[in-house]
Amino acid sequence: METVSRPEDARYWVLACQDRKERVGLVPTMGALHEGHLSLVRAARNDCERVVVSIFVNPAQFSPGEDLETYPRPRQRDLELCEREGVDLVFEPLRGDMYLPGHSTYVHVEGLSAGLEGAHRPNFFRGVATVVLKLFHILPADVAYFGRKDAQQLAVVRRMVQDLFVPIEIKACPTVREPDGLAMSSRNAYLSPEERAAAPALYQALMAGRRAFLSGARDPAAVTEAARRRLAEEERFLLQYLECVDAETFQPAVAPLSGRELLATAAFLGSTRLIDNIQLQEG
Repeated sequence: METVSRPEDARYWVLACQDRKERVGLVPTMGALHEGHLSLVRAARNDCERVVVSIFVNPAQFSPGEDLETYPRPRQRDLELCEREGVDLVFEPLRGDMYLPGHSTYVHVEGLSAGLEGAHRPNFFRGVATVVLKLFHILPADVAYFGRKDAQQLAVVRRMVQDLFVPIEIKACPTVREPDGLAMSSRNAYLSPEERAAAPALYQALMAGRRAFLSGARDPAAVTEAARRRLAEEERFLLQYLECVDAETFQPAVAPLSGRELLATAAFLGSTRLIDNIQLQEG
């Protein structure tokens, strides 16, 4: 396994692989790797001859007061996991190389970036779209892999790729969960033992909404109310949003629901912000 930090070295590596007719898969991450990330690596390994993992904590997607400086950075463990999973190249750029002095160019995807996460984290999707486009230019892979846990982010990236004619395939992979249903996230490490014990209530709330749909509810308000009632049983949570949205536009869902809609939520558990989503009807 190779590691590089200079963008020009990373780009040369990818282009050399493609000159040899080797298909390259890219897994963009901020490090602090967990089983969710590794599932993306395995999907890339299954599809492609070469796999690249980028590790970069992107400052442009953090708002003031968020955890940019304290975000976990277990570099040695991340590299060991990458090597174990057969990653061919790890790209670890420096902040100063990704955002040169005087940097003033950003990518904004209108519409999709407005609600849910976009409403609560100003400039978050602008930062995500900007850094992902940078990575796609530096690492012009054939396929890039993203998890469905960050469903709105996935939609934003897909729209950017479509609108800007970026020649890369975006592949979505299932959310990976702990045995008790908690969606895997690097920020789960922030949870105290008591908070970790309470955390599955977020997924259980989404499942309560799904059960309401499967029991015949076709009004979005009825589905979200069932989910909110379940989450309210766990007093440790401070809810930011819990909404039923169209899976493509992320606009509020309308009755009658078809089952393809997403039930999406974000909530604080102590000082840790957790997000999750499920489709109302699996498949």
